[in-house]
Amino acid sequence: MAKATARHILVETEEKCIELKAEIEGGKDFGEVAMANSSCPSGQRGGDLGEFGPGMMVPEFDKVVFSGDLGQVHGPVQTQFGYHLLEITSRTD
Repeated sequence: MAKATARHILVETEEKCIELKAEIEGGKDFGEVAMANSSCPSGQRGGDLGEFGPGMMVPEFDKVVFSGDLGQVHGPVQTQFGYHLLEITSRTD
């Protein structure tokens, strides 16, 4: 079974998500941006979600995490919780 590890940042608006993505792409550390901005409790761990398999997260997450490029910031990804930036840190098939 496939497994992945990822970090994410959760915010309320797409505009904020785009702003934070630009900051990260401009050189800011993903973990520091997560700690300062994410409304998810994982933000205090730099957005770290740990290891998970398909179906353990919302479908919008799975689509990105199990098909997107490793080490890149993906998003904004909209879910029922808000807007996310996702960074896939590892994945096994």
